Amino acid sequence: MQVPRFEPFAALRYHSSLPLDDVAAPPYDVLSDADVDALLARHPRNIVAIDVPRDADGPARYDAAAARLAEWIAEGTLVLDSEPTFTLYRMRFADEAGNERETVGVLGALEVVDEGAGGVLPHERTTPKAKTDRLDLTRSTNTNLSPVWGLSLTEGLTDLLREAGEVLGSCLDEQGVVHTVERVSDPARVAAISAAVAGNPVLIADGHHRYAISRTFRDEVRANRGTGTGAELTLTYVAEMVEDQLSIDAIHRLYHGIDAAGLAAVLADSFELAEAGTVTPAFALEVVQREALCLVRPDGTGAWLTPKPAVFDDVRALDGAYLEHALRDLDVDVSYQHGVQHVVDRLAAGDAGAAVLIRPTSIDEIRRTANERVLMPPKSTFFTPKLRTGLVLRPLG
Repeated sequence: MQVPRFEPFAALRYHSSLPLDDVAAPPYDVLSDADVDALLARHPRNIVAIDVPRDADGPARYDAAAARLAEWIAEGTLVLDSEPTFTLYRMRFADEAGNERETVGVLGALEVVDEGAGGVLPHERTTPKAKTDRLDLTRSTNTNLSPVWGLSLTEGLTDLLREAGEVLGSCLDEQGVVHTVERVSDPARVAAISAAVAGNPVLIADGHHRYAISRTFRDEVRANRGTGTGAELTLTYVAEMVEDQLSIDAIHRLYHGIDAAGLAAVLADSFELAEAGTVTPAFALEVVQREALCLVRPDGTGAWLTPKPAVFDDVRALDGAYLEHALRDLDVDVSYQHGVQHVVDRLAAGDAGAAVLIRPTSIDEIRRTANERVLMPPKSTFFTPKLRTGLVLRPLG
């Protein structure tokens, strides 16, 4: 069994005088221009000034990001650790059902392996996505600005992470999540964490494209400088793959090029339909309780979709797979949306003809993915809360 290296590194962090609330940010791919404006208004040294550069068009903006990163290091806005360390990353939040939760993972450098080589495993098929932006930014800054999210198959990893490290700061995000980072420098503890993560394969939960970019960048560096550089690994948050360390929401399906009546007619071959009334955010929990999916119309009303007996006997027990099977002969475009109210709002705005709410993927199915080396349909999981960018950066040397 191939397993990955997982190593500490000398982290680049904001100076302790800068509140993380002011300088950290959500992931780049969820930010609008207005969001970036608001973050920069909060503090001109917010990480989006580097992670979402807008100084110029084309390649010049990546050069500007690199120049700004160098300037911030030179002036002491960003400070390099004096030695390789790990960073514990805790999140405290209320989940979709209202339960108070606390999770902990570790930020370190995970080996970049070839596709299909084992050790670091994808868990779902990815959708086509432009990769040049993140690759160009990595080339210019020579830095991992945001982490991949990995799930470790090592039992007991959480126990190694429970004890507090050196608290470096915390921040509160837009959803009320408290993010706290703690440095671990004790050699014995660093060695134990490294060995635990490296003891079993790591499943990529979020950041498949970022990991793919790390592979491309590694190959470019190898061609120019050989092996043994920082590009052989990439910044990764790793948590144990157990129920209490994961909060998984659904990513719902929006259908384009077909109306709700037409979609219902096709789905009726595979599902029993029953009126559901007006769709509200409470449906996120109700689909789970009813063990059903829910068709949503542009007028905000819905219909329960209960799988018919035996129809999906040969289909993997995933709502995304059920829909792919039921609609396999239908030429229709699909997009994806987290959050029931966002789905309702997009339909009302005319962004799609109809939608289907699905249930979150279970931890058992995710574990099966790892054990059997199979892939789920695209956008099968939405891991929450989202990690903040700017709490830890990793220079690539």
